Amino acid sequence: MADHGSAGREPGPGLNPLVSVIIPAYRCAATISRALDSALEQDVPLEILVLNDQSPDALDQAMEPYLGLPQVRYLKNERNLGASGSRNRGVRLARGKYVAFLDADDWWAPGKLKAQLAVMEEGSFILCATGRELATPEGRLTGRYIGVKETITYRSLLFHNCINCSSVLLRTETARENPMEHEDSHEDYILWLNLLKKYRKAAGINEPLLKYRLTSSGKSGNKLVSARKTYQAYPYHGFGPLRASLCFGAYAVNGVGKYLFSYFRRGK
Repeated sequence: MADHGSAGREPGPGLNPLVSVIIPAYRCAATISRALDSALEQDVPLEILVLNDQSPDALDQAMEPYLGLPQVRYLKNERNLGASGSRNRGVRLARGKYVAFLDADDWWAPGKLKAQLAVMEEGSFILCATGRELATPEGRLTGRYIGVKETITYRSLLFHNCINCSSVLLRTETARENPMEHEDSHEDYILWLNLLKKYRKAAGINEPLLKYRLTSSGKSGNKLVSARKTYQAYPYHGFGPLRASLCFGAYAVNGVGKYLFSYFRRGK
């Protein structure tokens, strides 16, 4: 697939990225600057791969101020790949030891990647997630946040997906060996299940280092659609109807509790 803008540029002098930040971009001209700025403010060596997934809006214009930066690689998909396909392409092109996923309508707190790298380098984890603070569709922080356990097990993940994709730091080699699949479901949740089934646990930083924008247009915006996609994740993970139904029932109860609890929990 063709690269455009700064896409084909080799890293600038001294640029040896430790982390490759992967941003799928579709209908996000109004929000991507905040995501990019938050990534550029991280105090770790990084590159940022923006994957324009045939976006019909003014994304090219929104990206213009960033094209001269050696950290930014602007890539255009020749056809629409969806979020999972764009992330997979970014993973294949990543130069860093780690990949970090960031949706174009979310953003990070300063120090997010540095904190995750400290956890990843000290332990035997292949994945690290963080808590998240909720924001309105307009980008106003609400002070409500959803936490995450310091150790996330496969069993706990079956009944409650506490891993938000925009919070994840993952070893690049692991991501390449396990691409995201099944765009018709929650492809990220399927990946986390597959990884934790194999590696048993992931790390969590219980701080709202991700700022998560609530929207009605994403997969999680329509709760009925999101519920259907969540249920589909279990058969894709290899479960039969009975086990899938049991897991989904527990997932639904936990999901309601998660957002209710966030009303009473204040961001740090």
